[in-house]
Amino acid sequence: MRRSRSALVVARRSPAAAWSRRLGAFALVLFLTAGAGHRFGLVETVPFFWLLGLVAALAVAALLCAWAAYTQVWEEGARGAGAATLGVLAALLALAPYGLSAYRFAVHPALHDIATDLDDPPALALAAELRRVPPMNPVVPVDDAAAALQQAQYPQVVGRRYEQTAARVLEAVDGLIADRGWRLLGPRIGPVAPPSAAPDEPGAAAPAEPALPPGGVTRQALAHSFFLGFPADVAVRVSGDAEGAAVDMRSASRYARHDLGDNALRIERFLAELDARVQALAGS
Repeated sequence: MRRSRSALVVARRSPAAAWSRRLGAFALVLFLTAGAGHRFGLVETVPFFWLLGLVAALAVAALLCAWAAYTQVWEEGARGAGAATLGVLAALLALAPYGLSAYRFAVHPALHDIATDLDDPPALALAAELRRVPPMNPVVPVDDAAAALQQAQYPQVVGRRYEQTAARVLEAVDGLIADRGWRLLGPRIGPVAPPSAAPDEPGAAAPAEPALPPGGVTRQALAHSFFLGFPADVAVRVSGDAEGAAVDMRSASRYARHDLGDNALRIERFLAELDARVQALAGS
């Protein structure tokens, strides 16, 4: 029996579906590779921004190709719905961090330099020397508009006052900076030991704890965001004496005019963990 010509017709595969899968997969792999490279210091920040733009363009192109493929499947009976769906899933995974960043951009104020003491913020003297080359953000005094915006949006970002000696609080700060993997900038300046009586001198008292220099001690370090490793300069100032200590902190992004809330969150988490460490010191 002769087979009909219609039975021999094979639906053609949609070229757009194949391109959607390829572009989506490439965008996702490029994002993961570039993100890991930047997080571990293998890719510089400015080229990384260009790679992020390329990833977004590839992911959008994958979605457009998937739309064309679905149209061909619906109207022409072409094959490739599965490949187009894979392209859509890969593209959406690659674009998910962009969506999260857009949300944080909308809900957080346009700030990139946050401090607990807005009248006299901890100095970023070493970072200022490193930021003289654009497109890094220069280190400038906090203006009145930025201070008012921070106070309105981040009222919880405040300094700390502890009933512990300043030397012991500084030791807790140093340990916390080391545990977080922040890289210190400049030499580590510690407390100054006061003169004390010789141990064999009659009536000699126990040696007093070291005292901090006038104005306190400021630790300057380089921190990175958790996910993609965007750099920020951090300064933690400890001042006080044997009766108590004050801690103020500053965190400023090196790039971009909007930190998406990272700096305020970094300060909050650091000081919350410092609270726990100082409380443990008081208990001991």
